[in-house]
Amino acid sequence: MNTVHTAFTLTSRPLQRTSFPMRLFEKAKRFGIWNPSDLDFSRDRKDWLCLEDSERDLLLRLTALFQAGEEAVTLDLLPLIQVIASEGRIEEEMFLTSFLWEEAKHTDFFNRFLTEVVGDTGDLARYHTPGFRELVYNQLPIAMHRLRTDASPLALAEASLTYNMIVEGVLAETGYHAYFTVIDRADILPAQRRGIALLKQDESRHIAYGIYLLSRLIAEHDELWDAISERMNLLIVPALAIVEEAFAAYDVVPFGLKSEDFYDFAFGQFQRRLDRIERSRKKSLAEITVEAMADAAL
Repeated sequence: MNTVHTAFTLTSRPLQRTSFPMRLFEKAKRFGIWNPSDLDFSRDRKDWLCLEDSERDLLLRLTALFQAGEEAVTLDLLPLIQVIASEGRIEEEMFLTSFLWEEAKHTDFFNRFLTEVVGDTGDLARYHTPGFRELVYNQLPIAMHRLRTDASPLALAEASLTYNMIVEGVLAETGYHAYFTVIDRADILPAQRRGIALLKQDESRHIAYGIYLLSRLIAEHDELWDAISERMNLLIVPALAIVEEAFAAYDVVPFGLKSEDFYDFAFGQFQRRLDRIERSRKKSLAEITVEAMADAAL
């Protein structure tokens, strides 16, 4: 990656305000400005104390996975930003600043829930199953930190698909779906429910950028497709294992949840993302941008 500047983008042209990254940045400025510290968890604490032990355990399990996942992506995102910055893609870098800030905010949000609602949690790593450790402890940081020494299109694509398509697009979206299903159906934890809804909005922008980035890379380097599809099919294995491991911890799953519903949801998200980025093959950047704008309702 470049360590010195040879030119500055904005000396030769203005910001491309109609570009997809800038439109995402505008959306982040409108909808991403929420503060976890403004949420009132007093009702959530009362609801928590009324839950059965197994119900608390399931919600704590989900929270523990999210807390670790959000912290991991907060720690691991910087190399991606540095690569994009080194390529002089100022509009994408500007959006990624909101991306990193939002991941840090999500870490803050789940920490507040653990501190103010749950209280003493013990060592939450007990909820980190083999599938979770493989994906979040190993594959995610390896892919992201590889970018410190390898800024090739392949390394960038593998980092983005690991982060945006698998960790966010499959694992996190399935977790949010399970979390929101529980607390909305039971009409409990209103502050947590509100926070989850806001997080989902943030994550939708992150995933939209990941799809755009991968689509752009494939359009520019069609030979990447085989490696991308192979990598995604490899990583879906630990992602689906996390769903199975979570439900296997209970003889009777709390809240009447059915494991197959969320396994199917997770695999459906995976297949949808894979099909979506495959469509970018042989397309121009203009065509990709139009499709990305439509998907993100920009």
